Amino acid sequence: MSSTVSSRRSFLQLAGTGLALSGIGLGPATAATAPAARAATAAAGPVLLNFNESPYGPAPAAQAAARGIVAESGRYLFALAGELRDVFARQEGIGAERVRLYPGSSEPLNRAAVVWTSATAGLVVADPTFESLGELAAARGATVVKVPLRADGAHDVRAMVEAAKRINAGLLYLCNPNNPTGSITPADDIAWLLANKPAQTRLLVDEAYLQFSAQRSVIAQVMQRDDLIVLRTFSKLYGMAGLRLGVAAAHPDRLRELASLGDNPLPVTALAAGLASLREPGLVAQRREQNAQVRQATVEWLGKRGFRCVPSEANCFMVDVQRDGAAFTAAMAERGVVIGRSWPIWPQVVRVTVGTEAEMAAFRTAFAAVVGVNE
Repeated sequence: MSSTVSSRRSFLQLAGTGLALSGIGLGPATAATAPAARAATAAAGPVLLNFNESPYGPAPAAQAAARGIVAESGRYLFALAGELRDVFARQEGIGAERVRLYPGSSEPLNRAAVVWTSATAGLVVADPTFESLGELAAARGATVVKVPLRADGAHDVRAMVEAAKRINAGLLYLCNPNNPTGSITPADDIAWLLANKPAQTRLLVDEAYLQFSAQRSVIAQVMQRDDLIVLRTFSKLYGMAGLRLGVAAAHPDRLRELASLGDNPLPVTALAAGLASLREPGLVAQRREQNAQVRQATVEWLGKRGFRCVPSEANCFMVDVQRDGAAFTAAMAERGVVIGRSWPIWPQVVRVTVGTEAEMAAFRTAFAAVVGVNE
């Protein structure tokens, strides 16, 4: 699978987004707390466990809100973005002036590469991690240093700080939980990184998968710091990958720097679905538990058959298949189960998205057939 196809954000690049505000609202959402999963049958096509998408899609209340706003979508409905921004800020305990909305978290990620990296301001990332930022920074002439993850899957923050000093880094990227591993970097390590990184180096913490984890967010620290940017997305736990909605939280000066590349209104369907998702009581806890149960059952099944997984707290995990990862992925696809890929640093370790129980049963059947173990 090519890196272009496999990147969940590569198609977005630098389309602008805006947050102009005026005066219309959206009422509280009500919906069932148990969304129906899509069936993994031959008639429905292959089982897709490759892009870390939610197999459950938007919550019923979010779907209803998106449908309900279509009749009004002849207007920009700018105030809807302001309402969602305010609800998000209130729930996270930060000022609304430190929140900006984007179509997914890809766009602010890519903007960060343009704004804070250059031929004289490098980038430090983990290895493996999500590559979009590093690829764009390198294309702009920035020096990109990849620091291998620790054995436990955490970012090696001390090595990353040393690298940032060595290359005069303008930006340091930390995905937590990390993509592709789903592994956690403890909050104490992130605190150490913030206290010890070079003063000119911005820290971008990508929390796209945080809601699947018990790890606490660092988002509150944007109220005290001007060198921290935190990204969130509605693509993962909220199941809105195709609707495109994300958040950047940072000091107002940093948000203005990101916004310097242009603005564009957000789709009202995404805004309406996002508001409904934030207002859905128990949704995050229910989906977090659901994902953890299915993930852990699969990881335990693999472990009993001698296949090690990187510890994960996200909706994906990496498993050492003990053979060429690309060939293994192709063999799984031939059996109707499309999984993720391997990374150059770990060529025999592949990423698998956590699907429904039925989808993971199909994964186990295909896995057993490919490696020749009992199901």
